[in-house]
Amino acid sequence: MQARNSRIGLILFFCYLLLYSGFVFINALSPDSMDMQPIDGINLAIVYGFVLIVGAFAMALLYGLLCKNDAPSDNDGEAKQ
Repeated sequence: MQARNSRIGLILFFCYLLLYSGFVFINALSPDSMDMQPIDGINLAIVYGFVLIVGAFAMALLYGLLCKNDAPSDNDGEAKQ
């Protein structure tokens, strides 16, 4: 189970790494394009930044859902003595 969780975590990490790398490469290779305003008066840098934040939060929720333990526990909620 732990190997599966690690694999899911690495997949999500590399997805986020691709998203973040896009942000870095746009800033490094074409910084003027960050002045573009795809949404009413909000430039691309702000939009992309919010996408990075929301994306990280969504991936954390997805990781939590995919890695939750559905197996019943040995003690069924009772404390060991």
